Amino acid sequence: MTNTDPTLKPPTLETPILFGQFGEYTITPRDRLEVKIYRAGLLVCALSFAIGTGLVLGVGTTPEVLDWLTPLWIVFGAGLGVSLLTIHIYLRPLHRLLQLFWLIGFLASLDLLTQTQTPLVAEIYTHPDRLWSIGCLFAALTGITFKEAFCFDRAETKFLTPIMPITIVGHMAGILPVASEKVLLGIWAVLLLLFASRKLTQNIPDDIGDKSVFAHLKDPEAHPDRFALAQDDTSEAETP
Repeated sequence: MTNTDPTLKPPTLETPILFGQFGEYTITPRDRLEVKIYRAGLLVCALSFAIGTGLVLGVGTTPEVLDWLTPLWIVFGAGLGVSLLTIHIYLRPLHRLLQLFWLIGFLASLDLLTQTQTPLVAEIYTHPDRLWSIGCLFAALTGITFKEAFCFDRAETKFLTPIMPITIVGHMAGILPVASEKVLLGIWAVLLLLFASRKLTQNIPDDIGDKSVFAHLKDPEAHPDRFALAQDDTSEAETP
């Protein structure tokens, strides 16, 4: 049957038809662009964090370093926000929660900039209670690394996911010696940079996922028997 609808474009080599758990789907140029933006945001986030950490651990907390840390913090937060805008996560409520964490943390950072003349990072470090709001940035980042560890079994994200909350909560509670905080911060920076760098060479469709799952979660009634059929096929395959 000939397609006469001019608004429908036939599949091409760039947008082949794929078969997911709940039906057919295609990977579009827009999908690929979103993945590239997601990874670029992660790299910006990781580079700014690594540079800031390197300055603190290598040079020290001089006035010049503290001044540099403020724009690096803003770039870190902006890169994270871009990644959360374009990341593909099946569970929309989780996606929105991570974006909410980012929004709280980033707005709290900007608000603190207008309230004090002290360099931003110095103010946060000397007043750990600030992390109740600003620390939401790290909660959002932890959500990304947890997702990556769960989906792709990456070693660096498995270590990053607990290291970040341990460092933040440990500092807030005042139970970590300064030397331990420096070690954890250094490991954090290296692993985050490794994670973002390795994402650049990963197959793009990996980060897009099964788009039929997104469609099913958005409209479960679109293919009401698809999942039941898949279960029946699995049961038959397992029957001796």
